[in-house]
Amino acid sequence: MADKGDRIAKVLARAGLCSRREAERWISDGRIAVNGKVLDTPAFVVNDGDIVTVDGKPLPEKPETRLWRYHKPVGQVTTHSDPEGRPTVFASLPPELGRVISVGRLDLNSEGLLLLTNDGELARHLELPSTGWVRRYRVRVYGTVNDHKLNKMANGVTVEGVRYGSIKATLDSTQRNNSWLTVSLEEGKNREIRKVMEHFDLKVSRLIRIAYGPFQLGTLKSGETDEIRGNVLRDQLGSDKGQDKGTGTAKARPKNPTRRDTTKRDTTKRNADRRRKA
Repeated sequence: MADKGDRIAKVLARAGLCSRREAERWISDGRIAVNGKVLDTPAFVVNDGDIVTVDGKPLPEKPETRLWRYHKPVGQVTTHSDPEGRPTVFASLPPELGRVISVGRLDLNSEGLLLLTNDGELARHLELPSTGWVRRYRVRVYGTVNDHKLNKMANGVTVEGVRYGSIKATLDSTQRNNSWLTVSLEEGKNREIRKVMEHFDLKVSRLIRIAYGPFQLGTLKSGETDEIRGNVLRDQLGSDKGQDKGTGTAKARPKNPTRRDTTKRDTTKRNADRRRKA
């Protein structure tokens, strides 16, 4: 439980039970109670000492934050249940992972790296553009790729009234009318790459996410999961300095090689100056 008041949806997400959006649905369904009173609004603030129950059961103790890589295959939807009965990512995971939440989504026909965590607050934080973690993709498109189109993407475009930020795309290879691109972006709105490519008369025939921030797809095979080691996770999320007090949730602090290199050069220069003065 938080030391200061938090909205109920945040408390449930932090416990790793669901996302904030799912929590709101649970409240609408009358599944959540605080101090024995069933809630009817997600605006309720939970304070230290309040007893929260889900379906009559108290919240579990918050487990240690864990993160996994998953190689999502084509044909799975990134949801816990699908009204159309399509295969879901979560039904395909090993049962020993327990309840996990995805960091962002990949649509039905997309494949590649999907990060999974048992910490709802961490998932939400890593999805925010302000975190600064770049998503990288390998994208096969049908159509003519040229510098004019790539420059337009880099400047950001508006498609059907929706503004999309900078998409950095480089041409890797072309065979007849099919080209492979490496695409990088920081936001990742719903079907963003497909919609922007279509805007430039480029039809996406394959889309593979190969990296999310510092984490790479690497050689992970389709359908496989791999847990990111605790020391690696702490290192990438800022270790103890990145801990959100009261929640135990690590805040992402991507490493900045440029900054480290600059510091090293400055130190070398100062040492040289001291030697000359001596």
